Amino acid sequence: QVHLVESGGGSVQAGGSLRLSCAASGYSSSFYCMAWFRQTPGKEREGVAYATQYDTANYADSVKGRFTISRDNAKNTLYLQMNSLKPEDTAMYYCAAKGGSRCQLSVAEFDYWGQGTQVTVSS
Repeated sequence: QVHLVESGGGSVQAGGSLRLSCAASGYSSSFYCMAWFRQTPGKEREGVAYATQYDTANYADSVKGRFTISRDNAKNTLYLQMNSLKPEDTAMYYCAAKGGSRCQLSVAEFDYWGQGTQVTVSS
């Protein structure tokens, strides 16, 4: 059974940094695509960034230049380095993973999800 476990969330002031981690287990090989999504109450879950097994990455416009996604395939771990945080980055952040050969920042594309880690940015 696949498990994704996020960690690293917390509270930080605007302009600060956090690093999220997502540890994956129960999959026989590296996921082709892993991603971070975020969600605030009453809003749809939105894609933040994805990284493929071959280190191709893509970002939502709202985080470009501030967030960096990376992965350690040997450790089956995904990271999200978040710098210059803004209050509007406050959300529950979810790790997601999928196999196959396509990678898009779309909720419907992903097969596996973590439970989420809360990020709160105060002004």
